Amino acid sequence: MPTSELLTADRIEEIAALESASTDPGALVAELVGAVDEGRVADPDDTGYALLVAVDILEQAGDLGDALTLATRAIAEQPDDNAYARAVRGGLLLRLDRADEGLAELTELRPLLETDPEATYLIDELAESGRVETAVEWLTGALDAILERTRAEQHGSEDAQDKAAAMIYGLAQQRHDLREELGLPHDDYDNLADRLRAAGEHALGALDDDGPATLLFWPQAEFDALLVRWPALVDSYPPHWDEHRDQIERALVDAAGAGPTDLGVVAGSVAGLAAFAEQQGGDPTDETTLDEYADSLSGTDLRAWPPGRNDACWCGSGNKYKKCCLPRSRS
Repeated sequence: MPTSELLTADRIEEIAALESASTDPGALVAELVGAVDEGRVADPDDTGYALLVAVDILEQAGDLGDALTLATRAIAEQPDDNAYARAVRGGLLLRLDRADEGLAELTELRPLLETDPEATYLIDELAESGRVETAVEWLTGALDAILERTRAEQHGSEDAQDKAAAMIYGLAQQRHDLREELGLPHDDYDNLADRLRAAGEHALGALDDDGPATLLFWPQAEFDALLVRWPALVDSYPPHWDEHRDQIERALVDAAGAGPTDLGVVAGSVAGLAAFAEQQGGDPTDETTLDEYADSLSGTDLRAWPPGRNDACWCGSGNKYKKCCLPRSRS
């Protein structure tokens, strides 16, 4: 049925969450593409995002040809920031047995693995297309390049060193997991990955107040109820839930920059906080009480961060992490 309603970012996220459970994926694709065709995307900057959500729905439905068409269109819609869309297109070409074209597309983007912490979507596309050995080769090359650059720039800025350390940690862990999947014996980089992971397990208490290892997060319904029950917390939290999860994601990214460690969130509830405060004789709006409440939850409902790019987002939206909170800290 024709509509004049604008397609908002919230609705795009809702559709992304519905895609795996929908009995009519064609209707979701039609809603997204129809809004793009008719200029009804509320924020024009979300046009490419809407198309990529449609691509993902078509992929899951097995319609790779139409998915490729929309991925190509998404590239044209966001010419200044299309690396992810190009990677998706490259992966689709691989899965459509157009290997030369797919590898050429991804190979042009390969240098990003040495500079962009989020560029591991290239590895995802290779692995999902059955090219795990190539993915391991690219990860090895990226690690070689970053370590060589780090040795050559020993006196570089602290931010640059932190970024390099975080990238080495992430690439080494991803490489370790893929080599384990291939049944390969440990090599030097695998040993490095093990050492870094072990070091992280002992670093939970090493972060200062600017980078806690575990953060208290309020799911959407609980967040709304929290501010209604204790209006005094309005000064401690942003007015909207989207801003709350933005803050959490950014804080986790900042904490990760301090070095490899185990990070995560614990989901609070209004009833749980009220019961905890009463038991402890504390004020539920007091920062100390909130911190202690978070500590009490860490052993029961810890959501490890970051989730895999294709795993459900930590915020509970139902969307994949790569299409939900992952981009928030980069916006």
